[in-house]
Amino acid sequence: MAIERYPSVLSIAGSDSGGGAGIQADIKSISANGGYGATVITASTAQNTQGVTDIHPLPHSHIKAQLDAVLSDISFGAIKIGMLHSADVISLVQERLAFYKIERIVLDPVMISTSGKRLLDENAIEQLKNFLPHTYLITPNIPEAELLIGHEISLDNLEASARELGKRFSVSVLLKGGHLASKEMMTDMLYIRDEDKLVTINNLSIDTKNTHGTGCSLSSTIATHLTLGLNLEEAVIISCAYLNRAIDAGKDKLLGEGNGAINHFML
Repeated sequence: MAIERYPSVLSIAGSDSGGGAGIQADIKSISANGGYGATVITASTAQNTQGVTDIHPLPHSHIKAQLDAVLSDISFGAIKIGMLHSADVISLVQERLAFYKIERIVLDPVMISTSGKRLLDENAIEQLKNFLPHTYLITPNIPEAELLIGHEISLDNLEASARELGKRFSVSVLLKGGHLASKEMMTDMLYIRDEDKLVTINNLSIDTKNTHGTGCSLSSTIATHLTLGLNLEEAVIISCAYLNRAIDAGKDKLLGEGNGAINHFML
């Protein structure tokens, strides 16, 4: 009887005690899409549907120990990276992934909070920029992309901005257009660096406040479908469609008093 390996995906991110984002959202997304999720936790957060009340960064030695433990033992088809809260942590993660010769890295550059507050200082942002060319795909939202390229982004320059990001940082880019969505349609723009190709991805807009963790869920879903053997364009299109369905399935669900979660398993 043939032995089959689990299609394993590693998430490197923070823990969300409310379960809607971070490591918790990643595990749900990976599982719902047919992958096996392993984790490296960079920080523990105290948060719920109404916001974050405390962040406890884990010691660098423990983050390194987690990375070495999983990467020395388990083969991963892709790795998803979420919030890396300091320049030192970014440098550590970059160094260990290079040591293990990891190539397919999907990085969600968590730089700005929902309220518009910067989550990284200038040193961390510069270190993150240095890391981007060593990743496979980045998935910034509009405010994060504007911070990376230094100008405003609109629907009129969405294509040009996605290509500009890709060429500046030598990486493929999924520029998420949720901040520009109309009542009818949401447009994301994928730039595939190796082909110098732009792909427009449209999904229906859904009227709901239950969108906590959508960025985490999308990036980990893309990593899962890359692990399952899809090419980048296929993985991104399928993942955007999955996220849209999960938002729709959770639009009428109640969780806490603030911004609720999506329905990963669509139950």
